[in-house]
Amino acid sequence: MIKERKERFENSSGLEIQRNYEPKERQPEKAGEFPFTRGVHESMYRSRLWTMRQYAGFSTAEASNERYHYLLSQGTTGLSVAFDLPTQIGYDSDHGLSEGEVGKVGVAIDSIRDMEALFKGINLGQVSTSMTINATGFILLAFYVALAKRQGVDPKVLRGTIQNDILKEYAARGTYIYPPRPSMRIITDIFDWCSKEVPKWNTISISGYHIREAGSTAAQELAFTLANGKAYLEAAIAVGLDINVFAKRLSFFFNAHNNFFEEIAKFRAARRMWAQIVKQLGATDVKAMRMRFHTQTGGSTLTAQQPMNNVSRVTLQALAAVLGGTQSLHTNGYDEALSLPTEEAARIALRTQQVIAHESGVADTVDPLAGSYFVESMTDEIAAAAWQYIEKIDAMGGAVKAVEEGYIQEEIARSSYTFQKNMEEGKEIIVGVNQFKVEREEPVPIFKIDDSIRLVQIEKLKQLKAERDNAAVQSALAEVERCARENINLMPAVITAVDQYATLGEVSDVLRGVFGEYVG
Repeated sequence: MIKERKERFENSSGLEIQRNYEPKERQPEKAGEFPFTRGVHESMYRSRLWTMRQYAGFSTAEASNERYHYLLSQGTTGLSVAFDLPTQIGYDSDHGLSEGEVGKVGVAIDSIRDMEALFKGINLGQVSTSMTINATGFILLAFYVALAKRQGVDPKVLRGTIQNDILKEYAARGTYIYPPRPSMRIITDIFDWCSKEVPKWNTISISGYHIREAGSTAAQELAFTLANGKAYLEAAIAVGLDINVFAKRLSFFFNAHNNFFEEIAKFRAARRMWAQIVKQLGATDVKAMRMRFHTQTGGSTLTAQQPMNNVSRVTLQALAAVLGGTQSLHTNGYDEALSLPTEEAARIALRTQQVIAHESGVADTVDPLAGSYFVESMTDEIAAAAWQYIEKIDAMGGAVKAVEEGYIQEEIARSSYTFQKNMEEGKEIIVGVNQFKVEREEPVPIFKIDDSIRLVQIEKLKQLKAERDNAAVQSALAEVERCARENINLMPAVITAVDQYATLGEVSDVLRGVFGEYVG
């Protein structure tokens, strides 16, 4: 016997990698047909490339607007907005808890005036915008719709996505405000209102990305994301919404990690499994069974040591996403383990996508790895492992119950610990971190945000509150409260309130008074 490098080869999900794979009897599948393993469209990238997004947002709306114009000039085909932590958890920039965080991990948005500055010179009817926002997603969507109307754009033509995935916040990330059940009510309000008023908008991006960033395996990322998706379907059905209508506007958001073939298999398995879940819950329109997803390369895989190695990591991850059939892609900057990406790092990240699209040839045929003994077997195995988790969650009463009982959080924490332990023991090799180190690191320019940004935002808020009709604002906020208490759809009242210059924090606080706050 030839001695091999390891006694056992396995991927992140603990599935053993065999030395050889043999062909299996399979039912032939085509892209664009149920269960969509090979892709959601018949011709995939032969007819249209994936949307190339670059996630960006920092400092003030004005500064972020400059970056958006730069990215659009460089060939980005869709905007992806990052918001700072106060915006994500419903605090205005002048709130005491906002100190030290304003504009740091995204752009600060306190009012519709900030939203106007953020999209100055950008016609909302001509761009697709993804907004990574959850607990306050309904407020940011209200800002966006109100701004579109001010631009003279019919909301029915608006294209984009709000992440709006609150269940993964409880499980993996922590930027929640209200308890799970009122949060689910807000989400079904968004589904219902958007299906009538903003029909081209993706009302949720059910996110495995942050589950993976928190330390899950690929199989767990897939399982917990689909379990959350199933919970959203069931919540919407429970209030009388038509699955054949609202399910068409659901989208997903996955992570792309370094284990190349495992990631490709994960994406292929995800489409197959989601199609089966939606069909089992009563959908009859095949379009409602299609999983469309955005992918972002793995932030947690980026290293502060030898950061230029991250260019290679991002390239592998982006290629896996494309070979797995993503509809939209963000590639991380090589410097993001150190700071927000510099303009140069953002450009290299975008060029990585463009090289894959236009020079590699991988976009010229549909699902080019279909029929690979290895990829097909791994697709089956990832799906089987994910189904086991979903069955456990179903037996507990669904994803909301599993989150409330801490099951999903505990599983992620266990996987994260195992990975960290293996890395520290040298069982997991991280190039430049625990092997192949250098004695001296070359400094990399980093992008810093000045703490004075908060003072700028506070002055804006003072001016806004001095100039607006405060009686009209209070009346509009009272209507938001009434709708919350009487279980009336919140979206029309929130849109009216923000159009009257109510701030994000004021709307959030009204609902805190009705729903309370969740303490995990």
